[in-house]
Amino acid sequence: MKALAFAKVNLALIVHPRAADGFHPLRGLFQSVSLADTIEVLPATADEITVSNGEVPSDETNLAWRAVEAVRRASRDSRAISLHISKMIPSGAGLGGGSADAGATIGLLAPDHGIDDELALEIAASLGSDVPFSLTGGTALVRGRGEMVDPIEPLTGFSLAIVVPPFSLSTPDVFSEWDRLGGPVGTAVPDGDLPTVLRGREPIRNDLFPAAVSLDRRVGEWRDQLMSVWGTSVAMTGSGSALFAFFPSFDEARGAIEAVDIPARAAEPVELVDRGWTNCHE
Repeated sequence: MKALAFAKVNLALIVHPRAADGFHPLRGLFQSVSLADTIEVLPATADEITVSNGEVPSDETNLAWRAVEAVRRASRDSRAISLHISKMIPSGAGLGGGSADAGATIGLLAPDHGIDDELALEIAASLGSDVPFSLTGGTALVRGRGEMVDPIEPLTGFSLAIVVPPFSLSTPDVFSEWDRLGGPVGTAVPDGDLPTVLRGREPIRNDLFPAAVSLDRRVGEWRDQLMSVWGTSVAMTGSGSALFAFFPSFDEARGAIEAVDIPARAAEPVELVDRGWTNCHE
């Protein structure tokens, strides 16, 4: 079994103060995009995990392997599994690569292990805040710790240009800095720089951006450089460091990427997709 595990972009990410459970309740507009890892799950005589093209764990700490173990526990099915991950989504960028891998792994294994949709979402929520969305994908309003995913009508009429600077940010560190700064509110993208379909909605902003810049001023410097090159607003996804902007078409997003003359870790034009993962054999 093989699947594409799609990256996510937080078009909007509104953060609330830390709750009693130690987590920050969120409200956001999440979108799956065409940048994807490839997940392959095969029967085996002994458990095995391999990773290519990426600097992520290739052992039991890998989130996708934790998904394998969670599915086996829930189904009481201990069959050996071989898991191979081919990475294209940059790690530590706010694009949800590890969560995408875990979501796709759950999606591939669930039918064969007697796991229904409700239990699959419970398993996803137990693994991490972005995993439930990665299992569902498409366009969704996400709340709570990420466990409440409400799919909405797919967005259309635009593409994104994504640039990943050559450094990473720690998600826990960014949230801690947000607390230290007193919970700043991010600056909303002006309506004039938004696709028509996003105008008049809740503010398209990322409340973690001020904290990310406070931790590493290069985030702001890269944002400003891209705004200068592209002549439009540039936003950050998740806790960073990936940055993105809206363009009317994929060709225009590709042209924007080709105009970037700074040493990014990754730079991709992406289309919107209507799911979190897709089975390559369907």
